[in-house]
Amino acid sequence: MNDIFVDTSGWANLLVKTEPFHRQTFAILHAAQRERRRVVTSNYILAELSSLLISPIRLARDIRLAALDRIRAQDWFKITHIDSEADAESWQYMQSRRDKDYSVVDCSSFVLMQRHGLNHALTSDRHFEQAGFVRLLK
Repeated sequence: MNDIFVDTSGWANLLVKTEPFHRQTFAILHAAQRERRRVVTSNYILAELSSLLISPIRLARDIRLAALDRIRAQDWFKITHIDSEADAESWQYMQSRRDKDYSVVDCSSFVLMQRHGLNHALTSDRHFEQAGFVRLLK
């Protein structure tokens, strides 16, 4: 496996032991760190994760903030910020696929993955497969 993109569900599976792919997610990220593979995510993903951890997961505020701070502090995670150009491209991507139920966050992830030459997504979201990427959590 090459470098990977981490989606919201990938982070949730890592942070919450009761999530269905917790062990698999931990193993994949541990291997990525050991093999010095690039791990990419975005500020949109972290914003979505923050909301998910409030509801429906309902992590306590201190635990939630500590988890997000740990992600942000890791120098081997590349957090790409969606700028106005990527945002516009994400909205255009979503508009051009009216037969799909993609969110703008999904589309921003697809745009970033294309820009960074990434094929593998640490996610359980089937939309990544629909968009032509490899979904690692099944």
